[in-house]
Amino acid sequence: MIDYQRLYHVGFLVPDLRAAMDSHGPAMGLTWAKVRTIESLQVWTPEKGLEHADIEFTYSCDGPQHVEMVSGSKGSLFDASLRAGHHVGLWVDDLAAETAELIALGWTIVAAGAPPADGYGNFVYVAPPGGGLTVELVSSQIKPGFELWWAGEAD
Repeated sequence: MIDYQRLYHVGFLVPDLRAAMDSHGPAMGLTWAKVRTIESLQVWTPEKGLEHADIEFTYSCDGPQHVEMVSGSKGSLFDASLRAGHHVGLWVDDLAAETAELIALGWTIVAAGAPPADGYGNFVYVAPPGGGLTVELVSSQIKPGFELWWAGEAD
Protein backbone atom coordinates (compact mmCIF):
# COMPACT_ATOMS: atom_id res chain seq x y z
CA MET A 1 0.00 0.00 0.00
CA ILE A 2 1.26 3.49 -0.78
CA ASP A 3 2.75 5.21 2.27
CA TYR A 4 2.05 8.85 1.44
CA GLN A 5 4.31 9.94 4.30
CA ARG A 6 7.25 8.92 2.08
CA LEU A 7 6.37 11.58 -0.49
CA TYR A 8 9.53 13.41 -1.47
CA HIS A 9 8.80 15.29 -4.69
CA VAL A 10 6.27 16.84 -7.01
CA GLY A 11 7.36 16.50 -10.63
CA PHE A 12 6.52 18.80 -13.52
CA LEU A 13 7.11 18.41 -17.23
CA VAL A 14 8.36 21.65 -18.75
CA PRO A 15 9.18 22.57 -22.36
CA ASP A 16 12.30 24.58 -21.42
CA LEU A 17 14.06 23.42 -18.27
CA ARG A 18 16.26 26.46 -17.67
CA ALA A 19 13.42 28.93 -18.30
CA ALA A 20 11.25 27.00 -15.83
CA MET A 21 14.06 27.01 -13.26
CA ASP A 22 14.50 30.78 -13.74
CA SER A 23 10.78 31.52 -13.34
CA HIS A 24 9.94 29.07 -10.55
CA GLY A 25 13.09 29.32 -8.42
CA PRO A 26 12.79 32.96 -7.34
CA ALA A 27 8.98 32.82 -7.12
CA MET A 28 9.03 29.74 -4.89
CA GLY A 29 12.25 30.50 -3.01
CA LEU A 30 14.00 27.42 -4.44
CA THR A 31 17.61 26.70 -5.29
CA TRP A 32 18.31 24.03 -7.89
CA ALA A 33 20.64 21.05 -7.95
CA LYS A 34 22.96 20.79 -10.94
CA VAL A 35 21.02 19.92 -14.10
CA ARG A 36 21.45 16.31 -15.16
CA THR A 37 21.12 15.00 -18.69
CA ILE A 38 20.38 11.39 -19.53
CA GLU A 39 20.69 10.38 -23.13
CA SER A 40 18.69 7.32 -24.00
CA LEU A 41 16.92 6.70 -20.65
CA GLN A 42 15.25 3.31 -20.80
CA VAL A 43 11.47 3.59 -20.36
CA TRP A 44 8.98 0.74 -20.65
CA THR A 45 5.29 1.36 -21.38
CA PRO A 46 2.49 -1.17 -21.79
CA GLU A 47 1.60 0.34 -25.19
CA LYS A 48 5.04 0.63 -26.78
CA GLY A 49 7.24 -1.71 -24.77
CA LEU A 50 10.85 -0.73 -24.20
CA GLU A 51 11.86 2.68 -25.56
CA HIS A 52 14.53 5.28 -24.88
CA ALA A 53 14.11 8.99 -24.16
CA ASP A 54 16.53 11.86 -23.78
CA ILE A 55 15.82 13.95 -20.69
CA GLU A 56 17.18 16.93 -18.80
CA PHE A 57 16.09 17.30 -15.20
CA THR A 58 16.77 18.84 -11.85
CA TYR A 59 15.37 18.92 -8.34
CA SER A 60 15.14 21.71 -5.85
CA CYS A 61 17.82 21.36 -3.19
CA ASP A 62 15.44 22.47 -0.49
CA GLY A 63 13.46 19.73 1.21
CA PRO A 64 12.10 17.59 2.63
CA GLN A 65 9.61 18.04 -0.23
CA HIS A 66 11.43 18.69 -3.50
CA VAL A 67 10.28 20.09 -6.83
CA GLU A 68 11.42 18.12 -9.88
CA MET A 69 11.50 19.71 -13.33
CA VAL A 70 11.88 17.47 -16.40
CA SER A 71 12.16 18.22 -20.09
CA GLY A 72 12.24 15.32 -22.54
CA SER A 73 12.53 14.37 -26.18
CA LYS A 74 9.56 14.77 -28.51
CA GLY A 75 7.01 12.01 -28.33
CA SER A 76 8.43 10.54 -25.11
CA LEU A 77 6.77 10.13 -21.73
CA PHE A 78 8.65 13.32 -20.74
CA ASP A 79 7.44 15.51 -23.65
CA ALA A 80 5.71 18.51 -22.04
CA SER A 81 3.76 19.22 -25.24
CA LEU A 82 1.90 15.91 -24.76
CA ARG A 83 1.05 16.20 -21.05
CA ALA A 84 0.30 18.90 -18.50
CA GLY A 85 1.42 18.53 -14.91
CA HIS A 86 2.71 15.14 -14.06
CA HIS A 87 3.18 13.33 -10.78
CA VAL A 88 4.16 12.99 -7.14
CA GLY A 89 7.09 10.73 -6.22
CA LEU A 90 7.34 8.42 -3.22
CA TRP A 91 10.13 6.20 -1.95
CA VAL A 92 9.30 2.49 -1.71
CA ASP A 93 11.41 -0.38 -0.43
CA ASP A 94 10.04 -3.10 -2.72
CA LEU A 95 9.07 -1.59 -6.06
CA ALA A 96 7.73 -4.80 -7.62
CA ALA A 97 5.60 -5.71 -4.58
CA GLU A 98 4.18 -2.19 -4.18
CA THR A 99 3.33 -2.09 -7.89
CA ALA A 100 1.64 -5.51 -7.71
CA GLU A 101 -0.51 -4.32 -4.78
CA LEU A 102 -1.66 -1.27 -6.72
CA ILE A 103 -2.42 -3.30 -9.84
CA ALA A 104 -4.55 -5.61 -7.68
CA LEU A 105 -6.48 -2.51 -6.57
CA GLY A 106 -7.18 -1.52 -10.19
CA TRP A 107 -4.29 0.90 -10.78
CA THR A 108 -2.55 0.79 -14.14
CA ILE A 109 1.07 1.14 -15.13
CA VAL A 110 1.82 4.26 -17.15
CA ALA A 111 5.55 3.63 -17.56
CA ALA A 112 8.52 2.11 -15.77
CA GLY A 113 12.29 1.91 -15.92
CA ALA A 114 12.14 -1.71 -17.07
CA PRO A 115 9.58 -4.32 -18.13
CA PRO A 116 7.53 -6.07 -15.42
CA ALA A 117 9.58 -9.26 -15.85
CA ASP A 118 12.64 -7.24 -14.80
CA GLY A 119 10.98 -5.78 -11.68
CA TYR A 120 10.28 -2.37 -13.28
CA GLY A 121 13.82 -1.02 -12.76
CA ASN A 122 14.18 1.86 -10.28
CA PHE A 123 10.86 3.60 -10.96
CA VAL A 124 7.30 3.01 -12.06
CA TYR A 125 4.53 5.52 -12.79
CA VAL A 126 1.04 4.29 -11.86
CA ALA A 127 -2.39 5.84 -12.30
CA PRO A 128 -5.50 5.20 -10.20
CA PRO A 129 -8.69 3.73 -11.63
CA GLY A 130 -10.82 6.44 -13.20
CA GLY A 131 -7.91 8.85 -13.58
CA GLY A 132 -6.39 11.30 -11.17
CA LEU A 133 -2.93 12.05 -9.90
CA THR A 134 -0.14 9.90 -11.33
CA VAL A 135 2.17 8.46 -8.67
CA GLU A 136 5.84 7.63 -9.25
CA LEU A 137 7.13 4.85 -7.03
CA VAL A 138 10.92 5.12 -6.71
CA SER A 139 13.21 2.49 -5.24
CA SER A 140 14.62 3.66 -1.93
CA GLN A 141 17.87 1.93 -2.92
CA ILE A 142 18.77 5.00 -5.00
CA LYS A 143 17.87 7.53 -2.28
CA PRO A 144 21.47 8.00 -1.00
CA GLY A 145 22.63 9.15 -4.44
CA PHE A 146 19.80 11.69 -4.62
CA GLU A 147 20.61 13.03 -1.16
CA LEU A 148 24.24 13.59 -2.20
CA TRP A 149 23.09 15.33 -5.41
CA TRP A 150 20.73 17.66 -3.54
CA ALA A 151 23.54 18.52 -1.13
CA GLY A 152 25.81 19.40 -4.08
CA GLU A 153 28.19 16.55 -3.30
CA ALA A 154 27.64 14.47 -6.45
CA ASP A 155 27.58 15.16 -10.18
